[in-house]
Amino acid sequence: MTRYPHLLSPLDLGHTTLRNRVIMGSMHTGLEDRARHLPELAAYFAERAKGGVALSVTGGYAPNRHGWLLPFGSLMTSRRLADKHRLVTDAVHEHDGKIALQILHAGRYGYHPFKRGASTVKSPITPFGAPRAMSTAEVDRTATDFARSAVLARRAGYDGVEIMGSEGYLINQMLAARTNDRTDAWGGTAEKRMRFPIEVVRRTRELVGDDFVVMYRMSLLDLVDDAQSWDETVALAKHLEDAGVSIINTGIGWHEARIPTIVTSVPRAAFSWVTGKLRPEVSVPVVASNRINTPEIAERILADGEADLVSMARPLLSDPYFVQKAAEDRADEINTCIACNQACLDHTFRNQRATCMINPRAGHETQLVLSPTRTVKRIAVVGAGPAGLAAATELAGRGHQVELFEALSDVGGQFSLAMRIPGKEEFAETLRYYRRRLELAEVAVHLGRRVTADDLAGFDEVVVATGVEPRVPSIPGVDHPSVVSYQDVIRHGAPVGDTVAILGAGGIGFDVAEFLLHDPGESLEHWMERWGVTDPALERGGLATKVQAPPRRQVTLLQRKTSELGKGLGKTTGWVHRATLKDSGVEMVRGVRYDRIDDAGLHVTIGEGDDAESRVLAVDTIVLCTGQESVRDLVEPLEATGVPVHVIGGADVAAELDAKRAIKQATELAARL
Repeated sequence: MTRYPHLLSPLDLGHTTLRNRVIMGSMHTGLEDRARHLPELAAYFAERAKGGVALSVTGGYAPNRHGWLLPFGSLMTSRRLADKHRLVTDAVHEHDGKIALQILHAGRYGYHPFKRGASTVKSPITPFGAPRAMSTAEVDRTATDFARSAVLARRAGYDGVEIMGSEGYLINQMLAARTNDRTDAWGGTAEKRMRFPIEVVRRTRELVGDDFVVMYRMSLLDLVDDAQSWDETVALAKHLEDAGVSIINTGIGWHEARIPTIVTSVPRAAFSWVTGKLRPEVSVPVVASNRINTPEIAERILADGEADLVSMARPLLSDPYFVQKAAEDRADEINTCIACNQACLDHTFRNQRATCMINPRAGHETQLVLSPTRTVKRIAVVGAGPAGLAAATELAGRGHQVELFEALSDVGGQFSLAMRIPGKEEFAETLRYYRRRLELAEVAVHLGRRVTADDLAGFDEVVVATGVEPRVPSIPGVDHPSVVSYQDVIRHGAPVGDTVAILGAGGIGFDVAEFLLHDPGESLEHWMERWGVTDPALERGGLATKVQAPPRRQVTLLQRKTSELGKGLGKTTGWVHRATLKDSGVEMVRGVRYDRIDDAGLHVTIGEGDDAESRVLAVDTIVLCTGQESVRDLVEPLEATGVPVHVIGGADVAAELDAKRAIKQATELAARL
């Protein structure tokens, strides 16, 4: 008997049946924008279908040129384009999966100068100024363009379409007074603003017939001002049902919302309650989404009646065999998504190919191939941080005989620090996954073992993944008792006073600040209060006033550089960390020269020349987050023995810890050896 009866049960839609309740939600990978990448896109979706996903949804395809996300981006506007997509749909159908094409008009979110919007209200997050407002006739034509794209999707072999009506794209813009100030038939009242999505769905259903999935992604929480009310949302859902939608998917938050919705600090399934709020109002299946990353969470949502299906995008990047492993009672082997965004959304918003930090094969299935080895080698991997763990497990997975050596008493390296940071608890899941893989691959693991070159003399190859150690800056008095390193604080629990100065404002500096300010394991209720999220029946868009708990300490974060603090953090997550520290009263100071440390505290000079200001920060504790240095002691002695040596991860490059690079480097090495 399965542990996940609801998750794995089929869903009969009348004209077709989904084999389970798992939808792979839409993510723009960068493979959609050029026809030459369709073979790679086919392999990408085929692997998820092979892994058991019931219905995959592509990245967004524009219904016309004005709806492009990017110039010359993904379109579904001609038979010629549609016919090329047979490669993708056939690959999915070969593995008994189903696939839907998402139709997305970017509206004012378009990254091009000829974008069209509901009105001339400029987007705060995209360049090229304000969009041109569509004429009454253009709105009407655009509704038909959506429907025609759906017809082309059917021609291409897709089992359905998803109409993108959330996240602040055009349809969402048409619905909200915030962005729709029209006075014609498409605006002026809530009912007129609803007309556009209703017409899109109605015309789509008329053209595609009854035996085709029409899913609508609806914004249930806009999380911005001047948004829809809950009554308007419910009314729209009922109108869409009447117009012919098969499924209503959940969208949360506009891209410009200043509330995080999918980063790792967002509690698991943080928004399933709002899907549950809509479900009794309609008779079509509804889909819960956002931060659902384990089969247990998904099963709970379905069993509690909050949704009929669950949508997971990033969790199926990190592990395309998520569903199969759950069905085979191997959930402990799932490579759980940790919602870091580093290689998926951060890449997407930089116009790079999306992949996954903990599964660099995602989006590269045809290039990064881990086939069984023809020549078995005896390989030593030294260091059990992310790079070493990835190398050891992938090498063993290919059939090599691998031994892993770690000087500390447990595996994890920098991830064992990250998982202790409030809001980054998910990093423990990656270590759980690697421990299980080491066990299954029968890797010999030697913990608490600091090896020498002589110890490794019998191996065919040695992988050095010995990581980094904290850099100690040359500041007079740096050996003062008030000074500790970030490792002392996070790993060893060094005592920290009520007033703290943190030197260095990179990722580690921000992590240490959050570690000192907040307790781990924040409840959903407290998280919602802290970010100002509420029931949309109480406030339009679910947007409330933030309620901040008093911080545990008084923290000052300092950096030498004159640039904005946290500028080097992730594109889609950095603003969350900056807002968290600002809301917690952290003083952020840039352009700092560290003069000396003594019993009076930290002496600094801020600024240069005539504007320079000398200050003494009379703090209890000074935490050093001043960079790292590679640990490479083994490299030269090993090379002297003649054994082939491969240096990866922080041991190779220490600059601002980069697990994405480390795991990718390790996986590529494993594929070569």
